[in-house]
Amino acid sequence: MKKLTLLLTLVLVLVPMQALSGTYAKTKYPIVLVHGLFGFDDILFVDYFYKVPHKLTRNGAQVYIAEVAPANSTEVRGEQLLQYIDEVLALSGAEKVNIIGHSHGGPTARYAASVAPDKVASVTSVGGVNWGSAVADMLRNGLAEDSIQEGTVGLVVDAFANVIELASGSDPRDQPTDAVEALNSLSTNGTLAFNRRYPEGMPSAYCRNDGKMLAENGVHYFSWSGGRTYTNALDVVDPFLAITGLAFNEPNDGLVSTCSSHLGKVLKDNYKMNHLDEVNQSFGITHWFETNPVDVFVRQANRLKSLGL
Repeated sequence: MKKLTLLLTLVLVLVPMQALSGTYAKTKYPIVLVHGLFGFDDILFVDYFYKVPHKLTRNGAQVYIAEVAPANSTEVRGEQLLQYIDEVLALSGAEKVNIIGHSHGGPTARYAASVAPDKVASVTSVGGVNWGSAVADMLRNGLAEDSIQEGTVGLVVDAFANVIELASGSDPRDQPTDAVEALNSLSTNGTLAFNRRYPEGMPSAYCRNDGKMLAENGVHYFSWSGGRTYTNALDVVDPFLAITGLAFNEPNDGLVSTCSSHLGKVLKDNYKMNHLDEVNQSFGITHWFETNPVDVFVRQANRLKSLGL
């Protein structure tokens, strides 16, 4: 009898949990993921947001991966994102979308929300370059504007970005690249100019946490980021991020400072994650004693769901 009672108790507890697992991340509006610099949808079946779309979908979310240039200015990428959002709205029948952008995808999402707030329910910035990057500044300062060196570097990097597009199945002619403009956008001067034009969700000063979760344009803003550069000895990319992290004199994820990542409601800015860990790269090799990055995305979807978004 005791065994039967225990079995019935387990059934009553576990069945609702299983029933809910399929709707935990079921937001009202579709989720659009936006990659950062040199990002892609997938290459050889490897997602940029590694395993994130699959986990979100399993938990009820409707997920789309935005098609934007791997390298260009924030405004150009933002316009490309707006075109993609229109396609999502037409396909899904939804009125708005929730955008989650990583790295340069953060400002790209902000642009879309500022220009067309009627189409965007929320913007979530993950390791977003919202107040410039010391790495971008160092590169920008090392190349004289309109110089032969700048032009040469731009051509080489553009070619690399085009290879990424081809490998991911995209036509470079559809999403033209401009690495120099991308660098300008990611520099501190570039982001400050951008913030003056599109201030929604931004804190009042660098490193503050007073950005509004619900901005005047009716869009909800959130952010999170990592605060480590070297997180797993098995990840071959970590040494590179440890080196680029030396450009900062403050906590950072290897490419973006934690303070620069702040936008709207700051959920957390010191995960034991570097810039690639934030999207579960490389191949899910992240810090052994930190939350799974994929679960952070799923929890954010549940948060959006609870807000009716």
